[in-house]
Amino acid sequence: METTVNSIESLFEKAEAYGKTTYELSKLKLLETTTIVVTSLVAKLSVILMISMFSFVLSIAISLWLGDLLGKAYYGFFIVAGFYLIAGIVLHFFLHSWVRKPISELIIKQALQ
Repeated sequence: METTVNSIESLFEKAEAYGKTTYELSKLKLLETTTIVVTSLVAKLSVILMISMFSFVLSIAISLWLGDLLGKAYYGFFIVAGFYLIAGIVLHFFLHSWVRKPISELIIKQALQ
């Protein structure tokens, strides 16, 4: 009888250890996945930031150049602002297929690796 009790206690101890180990392994896998996704996004966002800054400075340069060609500096800024307005409207209508879907797929792909 005593060996049966010892066997059952040993079984419960092993089950408890298995549960704790599984829990810790799940936490570590979640941490690894989160780290991969966050570092990937930070890298991509830094590239996007640099491209945005380049575009900003380029826009100012184009605005000044167009303004110089047209005789008034603010004409160039109006033209560039109109271009961005049209680009924004187009982007608004196609936002889901051009931006949201690829970003969602990227996050899911990184999370499943």
